[in-house]
Amino acid sequence: MSPMPFLIKSPVPNPRARSFAFAKARTMYGGKGIRKGDEIFVFASETSGGAGLIARGVVTAVTAHAKPRGVARWTPRVSIEVRRTALARRRLGRDQLKAWRGKNDGSPQAELDFKFYRQATGKIGGISDSAAKFLRGFF
Repeated sequence: MSPMPFLIKSPVPNPRARSFAFAKARTMYGGKGIRKGDEIFVFASETSGGAGLIARGVVTAVTAHAKPRGVARWTPRVSIEVRRTALARRRLGRDQLKAWRGKNDGSPQAELDFKFYRQATGKIGGISDSAAKFLRGFF
């Protein structure tokens, strides 16, 4: 079975870095299944001053975090390290995906908007092969 493509939306202090480290990122949409070697697309969170899609990379390390004691509701979290393989050449973010807000037409844009821009929270999530193919066109 080939690795699943993933996306992370998070604050990114240095968008042009050769590698990224994300600590205790929330996982949604299959994100807790992320593994070393998986392809990942990095979105710098616009609510934190970022520009949306900035990089494509490969996951080089994953650490899962246990649910803290006494916490009733917990979204699984992982820390990951990513080696950048490409920088985005075209812009893709909240503004470019706005036209797909609330649509359920099966398009990659609708999937990305639903999974990553419906809420302002940062997260790691799995994406479909068609969404990954769409994103690869930005590099």
